[in-house]
Amino acid sequence: MARLEGKVAIVTGAARGMGEATARLLVEQGACVVLGDVLDEPGRKVAEELGEKAVYVHLDVTDKAQWLAAVEASKQFGTLNVLVNNAAILIHKTIMDTTEEEFMAVARVNQLGVFLGMQSVFPSMKAGGGGSIINISSIDGFQAKNSLVAYAASKWAVRGMTKTAALEMGKYNIRVNSVHPGGIYTDMHGKDFMTREQADATYANQALPRVGMPSEVAAVTVFLAGDEASFSTGSEFMADGGWHAGSVFTALPQL
Repeated sequence: MARLEGKVAIVTGAARGMGEATARLLVEQGACVVLGDVLDEPGRKVAEELGEKAVYVHLDVTDKAQWLAAVEASKQFGTLNVLVNNAAILIHKTIMDTTEEEFMAVARVNQLGVFLGMQSVFPSMKAGGGGSIINISSIDGFQAKNSLVAYAASKWAVRGMTKTAALEMGKYNIRVNSVHPGGIYTDMHGKDFMTREQADATYANQALPRVGMPSEVAAVTVFLAGDEASFSTGSEFMADGGWHAGSVFTALPQL
């Protein structure tokens, strides 16, 4: 039997990248999935390719009404028990160049969107006897880089919200964890103008000296969605090629 047979999931930012890879793997493992995104044409295409176990809904994660519509759409498959908060945006600007509007735009999608998602699915998961919420944060939820003030702030916030939700929802058998990707070869990373080889070179001093693939993050997320992770909550799961472990200094002795 597939690992996630009988599970019903909502995945945000599911039209491409890590969200698409996650939706595909969830269906492959037996789950039914509501794919949410604001990119309607590619989102519908992915859902059509996945067949009868998938449906696409337009979902602006900053809009509570659209969240409730996505939860309602999930009922056609059964009891909702998995949420993957994946949708995010990124702005590369220094602190002094970032406008208030830009900062809040990132915060609304990356932080408010996660909050609204957890708030929206809670009643259904509680009534259904439990579930798993996976919030996609980032390596930048542990560290930061110059020009990422809004993004890093939002991804640190996701870590904190995850722990609060885990403490509040655990008594209802709802687990809440965060996943922290490193450099992943997606459109956000620069897939449209950077080759795989060029991306790999960026991570030459990382423990695993290459860029990550969306499917590798999806595998961690799908593990957390299933019953194999039944005693994991309020925790951070890294999918970063060892980036957070440190850097390999080539001037020092090597194995």
